Amino acid sequence: MPTPLTTPRYPDSQDILDKLRFLPSEGQIWLGEQRMLLLQVQTMATFRQEIVNTMGMQRARSFFMRLGYHAGLQDAELARSVRGQEMSVEDGFLTGPQLHALRGLVKVVPIALDIDPRSGHFYGEFEWQDSYEVSISQHIFGPLKEPVCWLQLGYACAYSSQFLGQEIQYREVECRGCGDARCRIVGKPAREWEDHEAFAELFREDPLIDELYELQSRIAYLEDDIARHQGEERYRPIGQSPAFLGALDLIDRAARSEVPILLLGETGTGKEILAHRAHQQSERANEPFVAVNCAAIPPELIESELFGVAKGAYTGAVQSRVGRFERAHGGTLFLDELAELSPRAQAALLRVLQDKQIERVGGQASYHVDVRIVAATHGDLTERVQDGRFRADLFFRLNAYPVTIPPLRDRRDDMPLLAEHFLARFEQHYRLKTLGFTDQALAAMRRHDWPGNIRELQNTIERGVILTGEGHPVGEQALFGQQPAVARGQVLGDSGHLIQAVDDAATGDALEALCGSILEGGIALEALEEALLERAYRDANGNVSAAARRLGLSRAALDYRLKKRQISDR
Repeated sequence: MPTPLTTPRYPDSQDILDKLRFLPSEGQIWLGEQRMLLLQVQTMATFRQEIVNTMGMQRARSFFMRLGYHAGLQDAELARSVRGQEMSVEDGFLTGPQLHALRGLVKVVPIALDIDPRSGHFYGEFEWQDSYEVSISQHIFGPLKEPVCWLQLGYACAYSSQFLGQEIQYREVECRGCGDARCRIVGKPAREWEDHEAFAELFREDPLIDELYELQSRIAYLEDDIARHQGEERYRPIGQSPAFLGALDLIDRAARSEVPILLLGETGTGKEILAHRAHQQSERANEPFVAVNCAAIPPELIESELFGVAKGAYTGAVQSRVGRFERAHGGTLFLDELAELSPRAQAALLRVLQDKQIERVGGQASYHVDVRIVAATHGDLTERVQDGRFRADLFFRLNAYPVTIPPLRDRRDDMPLLAEHFLARFEQHYRLKTLGFTDQALAAMRRHDWPGNIRELQNTIERGVILTGEGHPVGEQALFGQQPAVARGQVLGDSGHLIQAVDDAATGDALEALCGSILEGGIALEALEEALLERAYRDANGNVSAAARRLGLSRAALDYRLKKRQISDR
């Protein structure tokens, strides 16, 4: 039997309120790492009416339950991060209802709550008072025959399931929206509900959406299928920013010609991706694409790698070996880090461009090669030409069609697209599913200058996926190894009005002044600690958990100190 909560008592909510930040000058509201919106209830009423009119009542119900479900998943993670292991599982669980109230959705009154994590037992019964969903449903549709708190029900199911690590389902057994005196929900493990399989179907994506976008899905599938058959999916350019689209347009214009393309840009900007793009769009798309990183090959070996080796050219050369040019015959040769070519290799490359002939190292015979050259460098070739490190005649040959690839810091609008692309790739690679990026993580990625460009972004997201694991949102700390930056802005004061948040510098100044006063007053450390403990305990009305949070202690640590000084007995 569930244990009745005759005097329901929530944990102090100050720790949750401390996560809420209002930044009017930036047009932002933050709760933890999630960006929030402050909307009129009438806006949600209009939204609900439009969805019902478009999809019908039953499909609209499923839609809003899924909407609430996603919100519940995020809030379960917020509850874990805020409350951690310091509270009992029951107090930690009640973070969800407190967040519901903070958002203005509904006042949640616990009727019964019984949780046993070891056995998996769960029973929860709650009353919803002043539900916003009831208000807008009655205003739009009048009394209905079924419960109307769809979003809140989906939220409760997802929050409880994610927080407890097992599937929990709720039923709204009473609802004012269909004529009952109150709204009341009951939650149990899914297996204890006879209709749990049919109920779970409400959280699956609506077939109507698939029908509406069937044509687009088929086209996307065919495009992906073609890319997979060509083996080029991993080389698909991603981006919509003007700077990137401009570079892509230049690539496409030159692709079907035979002019050498010179790609200029910082390390990690995706020059090889665009070299593949030029190859795919050319008449040589079905022929080989061969890539060479000139900087990765020792200078004494670069000629043999590019042009091959004749039999007997040196000790151990018992047979002839073709080089990269011959392997790329009929196709495209991508020369990355072109500026690192040795003078002899530069001369040989110039001959290939002029005569389409190569000679293997140690050989006398010439071999005809038909190769399209795409070269790339992150260095300044003009400067190298001026100081004699790069041949001027080769530079003018290759510089016929230069394309500058913008660095990632100039493509900030592409950040969400690139981030989601790499997230999907690494989720598939590591066979796990996260809850996606937090809004604060996305904001941090936009702020970062990415000196390593796309390669750095890719490595950062791989790290984030590994550290996040299954079923959790990828936050700023997982990506960058640091606690999320807390914006100052404004916070909720005790009166419910917004007040200016105190920044770390101001806190430090106040602490410095306080220390001076204490030392000048001759106050002993023992007396100071006892006074501080007693004040925190008194202000929290005897709530040890709330007092511990204000002091930055665990509940157990504060409880020990209170008993040691007999403060809790006063």
